[in-house]
Amino acid sequence: MDQLKPKLLITGANGFLGQKLVEKIVPTDQYIVYATSNRDNRNHLKEGYIYISSNFEQPDSLKQLLEEVKPDFIIHTAAISSVEACENNPAACKKINIDSVLELGEYCKKYDKYLLFLSTDFVFDGENGPYTESDRTKSLNAYGSTKIAAEETLKKTNCRASILRTILVYGVNGDRERSNLVLWAKKQLEIGTTIRVVQDQWRMPTFVDDLVKACQTALEKEAEGIYHISGSEMMSILEIAQGVASFWNLDTSLITPISAAEINQATNRPRKTGFILDKAAHELGYRPTSFLDSLQEIDKQLKFYKR
Repeated sequence: MDQLKPKLLITGANGFLGQKLVEKIVPTDQYIVYATSNRDNRNHLKEGYIYISSNFEQPDSLKQLLEEVKPDFIIHTAAISSVEACENNPAACKKINIDSVLELGEYCKKYDKYLLFLSTDFVFDGENGPYTESDRTKSLNAYGSTKIAAEETLKKTNCRASILRTILVYGVNGDRERSNLVLWAKKQLEIGTTIRVVQDQWRMPTFVDDLVKACQTALEKEAEGIYHISGSEMMSILEIAQGVASFWNLDTSLITPISAAEINQATNRPRKTGFILDKAAHELGYRPTSFLDSLQEIDKQLKFYKR
């Protein structure tokens, strides 16, 4: 029976989103799931799928992986997402963030397969947020620039694909080493550490469980085009940290507001992004979880993972 199921390849499977995709998709038993990343498998879920270590910086590694797996569907989350890492190592950033997308797109075009590609709000400069899918892109940093280039590269392959842009993903998975803004703020405040948090940048943070659902829906519908996937609430980074403190009854006096300029992030990160979610709502049935409700769900999941 397994041979009748389509093969799904998830790249970046050790990443925060990648691990959550494995965790949520494998139990549905809809696909023969293959997961890949460039190190040993870090997902707490070890069974029900095939893990293959593959470093996309190495010549022919992705080509060999595609020849071995022959996937019908691909969710491509693998990326160098650090702004500073992309600036410091542009060759590796191009290889991972752009060249791999070209190779996957060409594979999907050649064999009529489907690709879901993850992108970012950093394709925008933050001057006119929140943004629609058709708004003009312009990035302030190397990371965002590679994502713009990857999006354009993918379009030119003319394969069947969707591009899901997202913003400041947060939540929890089974990997204790994987953190994000919400878990970081919670942990630091719990141990009584003063944290410095930017007060003059605004985002619509995305609950990882919502993003996974959007990926699953896009995959099932084989949706094509760009979709904006995020939370619906515009919040400053400071407000996010304060919300975390309030929910878990932690000391808000430990939170020190700072400006983006104080940590050299005023010019290389957008001031205000955010997405208009109408297209995703209409075509994918996307309904984001409220920030408060997501914290309640995270609290339950933390108990499940026994952090």
